[in-house]
Amino acid sequence: MRAAVFHEPGTPLSIESVDDPNPGTGQVVIAVKRCGICGTDLHATEEHDGLLIPGTVMGHEFAGEIVEVGAGCTSEWKSGRKVTGLPSHSCGECLPCKTGRPLQCKNNIIIGLQRSGGFAEYMTLDINNSVLLPDSVDWVEGALIEPLAVGLHAVKMSTDIRGKRVLILGAGPVGLAVALWCRFMGAYHIAVTEPEQLRRESAMRFGADLAIPAGAPTDNLPEIEQAAGGPPDVVFECVGVPGMIAEAVDYARHGGEVMVVGFCARPDTLVPAAAIMKELTARFVVAYDKADFDMIAGLMAMDKLDVAHMCTGTVGFQDFPEAFESLRTPNAHCKIMLDPSASS
Repeated sequence: MRAAVFHEPGTPLSIESVDDPNPGTGQVVIAVKRCGICGTDLHATEEHDGLLIPGTVMGHEFAGEIVEVGAGCTSEWKSGRKVTGLPSHSCGECLPCKTGRPLQCKNNIIIGLQRSGGFAEYMTLDINNSVLLPDSVDWVEGALIEPLAVGLHAVKMSTDIRGKRVLILGAGPVGLAVALWCRFMGAYHIAVTEPEQLRRESAMRFGADLAIPAGAPTDNLPEIEQAAGGPPDVVFECVGVPGMIAEAVDYARHGGEVMVVGFCARPDTLVPAAAIMKELTARFVVAYDKADFDMIAGLMAMDKLDVAHMCTGTVGFQDFPEAFESLRTPNAHCKIMLDPSASS
């Protein structure tokens, strides 16, 4: 089968022919229909941090169709069913695994980083960490469940968002997902800062009341306060580059909350006194649990979520390495997906 393979930082992914996967006990093989490029993919291919193993097929935002079923799978797991899943190969026996939190398993192997993922024609999934999709959920929606779950988990981990003034730094896929769930869960006012105009427009479609260019808090805060009736109660940092946590602290009101969602793998600095003097609460959140995937799939089945426009580009294997590299520089794209069946 064809796959996009990582070999070393600083070099583009290589489109190669690799062995077809075989299902183990409790696993299925799926034909990948869509797989999105995530900011984590870009970070992982930039640095020698040991997380991404050379020779790995990346991709953890996927949806596909079951084509082969391994031993030990119950009857609902059958060929032809639509499926997505958490990018996790875990033990299945520990408390985190049994309570739908496989990414917290001590033996977890991350699909797309430490084990082959969705930038391929086929991949294997553990049924314990997978979600069957209703027929009404299309492939793009199915592949968006993972980034939507990141945003849902972040909003659920914050203090009750109802009636709150919210500020979101960054309108990439995660920032847009946070905006959607803040609106869904009853936030009073949602402001977003984002340098790209097209992303600001997307933020408004995803539930923001105000979307303004990114800038210094001293410049933007007066406009945000005027629109919202006061400073932000909760600030979600969804960019993931050094300096953004300090910026979130500067934006937050006294006694407010800072939610760190953006994945930053580089050293950062913060003057603690800035947060201390405001008596802020800060929380760092990661990923999601299986209940988040189930909730999103259910809402999609009921036609309660309009998210397909989050996907702003689809490419085949021929153009995939170039599309992947293009996302390293600022651009208006929100989510580019691989369609393994596409001719270009």
